[in-house]
Amino acid sequence: MWSNYFVQPDDDGRIGVAGAGQGGGLGGMKGGRVQRRTQKISDSLEGKIKLAFFVSIVGVTLTVLGVGTEFWVELAQPKNFSGNETCQMAHYGLWKGCIHTLWVADIDPERTSCGPAELPGETNCTYFKFFTSGENAVIFKKTTNRQLNLAAAVLALLSLTMMVMGSICVAMSLNKGVPFFLKPASFCFILSGVLVLLSILIFHQSVLSLLSSDHSIPLHHELSWSVACVGSAGAILIFGGFLFTILSLPFSPWQKCWPHKNSTT
Repeated sequence: MWSNYFVQPDDDGRIGVAGAGQGGGLGGMKGGRVQRRTQKISDSLEGKIKLAFFVSIVGVTLTVLGVGTEFWVELAQPKNFSGNETCQMAHYGLWKGCIHTLWVADIDPERTSCGPAELPGETNCTYFKFFTSGENAVIFKKTTNRQLNLAAAVLALLSLTMMVMGSICVAMSLNKGVPFFLKPASFCFILSGVLVLLSILIFHQSVLSLLSSDHSIPLHHELSWSVACVGSAGAILIFGGFLFTILSLPFSPWQKCWPHKNSTT
């Protein structure tokens, strides 16, 4: 009976009792599994996770700023189109559109179109009815495409939802001290970046559809700073997601690709 057990020193010098045979083997396997499952985050890894989370938070902030503002695209008439002292331009986003009436005298003489929107003038802003009554908006006799505008808005909202889920996963990983939640966090942030970039593409298609709906009024259009914020946010979110993917690996990819000379000798 007593021959089935023996005293074995551990790696750190402590004395432990190990079982021989099938029972001892199962006990060793269970102990190894428990040790792998309870792997904790080191201090250096925690610092890297916080740095990657900061990068992702920058992307989240830019996304919220871009989605919440109405400077996705600017539509400007020729400044001398109406033949009087004023001209009109419009800008809109996912939820709201604004029409500005500006003085031609305030516009740069070298500029052929009305604008920019920062000039003083009369402003009239209204929210779109895509989400309530389902009506299309009319801007300078041109009609929006409700399906495309709704698709762009839904993708932006889904992107924000994935950002929240990714942030929760990172917070749980730091709170529990385990790297398991980094993998779903990386998936959420990468998917959110892809969704927000798709939202820009669909919105641009909706702008082209708006311009082609009527040709009685010539318009100059250009994407504005809200799209720049959202596009930058998409790239930052995808980059942050790849950072979490690298940090969730059980080994360091840098050591695998560029091993130290001391370890090879």
